[in-house]
Amino acid sequence: MSAVARLFVEQPLSAVAPDEDFALPPGAARHVQVLRLQPGGQVMLFDGSGDEWTAEVTAMGRSEVRVVLRQRHSVNRELHPSVTLAVVMPANDRMDGIVEKACELGATAIQPLMSERSVLRLTGDRAQKKQQHWQGVAIAAAEQCGRTRPLQVAPVMTLSAWLAGLAPLAMSGAEASERRWLLSPVAAEPLSARSREAQGPIVVLSGPEGGLSADEEQTARARGFQAVQLGPRILRADTAPLAVLGWIALGGIEGVAATS
Repeated sequence: MSAVARLFVEQPLSAVAPDEDFALPPGAARHVQVLRLQPGGQVMLFDGSGDEWTAEVTAMGRSEVRVVLRQRHSVNRELHPSVTLAVVMPANDRMDGIVEKACELGATAIQPLMSERSVLRLTGDRAQKKQQHWQGVAIAAAEQCGRTRPLQVAPVMTLSAWLAGLAPLAMSGAEASERRWLLSPVAAEPLSARSREAQGPIVVLSGPEGGLSADEEQTARARGFQAVQLGPRILRADTAPLAVLGWIALGGIEGVAATS
């Protein structure tokens, strides 16, 4: 028996009345048409709210596919704590792979950045189109891996502007409410040393080919980032942030279990 296709739709499904059929948006409709599903066939729909719905095809046309929601499922497949990857974009199309794998591994968001040593630089319409493209990559990855909340891709920014816009770390006693990690091959502290930190969201800053400049690292540290290194080998710009995310997802943080 083949698996039921999972499809993302932007409309809030909780607002759809019971037994009311509605037209799927064009992207989801094309997917159903490619699968050659007929009335009575089933798909799984999700809208980013955290739940998913079993839906039944009621009508199949050349330009329209209609479905009715049959059952709502409350699920939780998100990674805890939440992780944001702040990634200085690597060259070529390797950012696509970062977005896809980061969604599979459970990251909540990705912030694409440009730094002093960036090869890839995007502004204006090009930056906006790339953001939309990467959001589509994240949605496709969520459909495949079972997530009900697709990773969110933020607008492209310069590293300096992004750091300047970060809120100061809120402190409670000696512990920060948010953990900020800077990946640095020259850092003395290994990532494993962070395993017993207090719970809270994590922001991972990862540099480009060649790394961040000394001034950029200093600015990041001033904004509360703790420099950590991943071992004796130098990882590529598209490998390092995913290695950290995989470590978190598989229980590198004390008390965090792998998602299922």
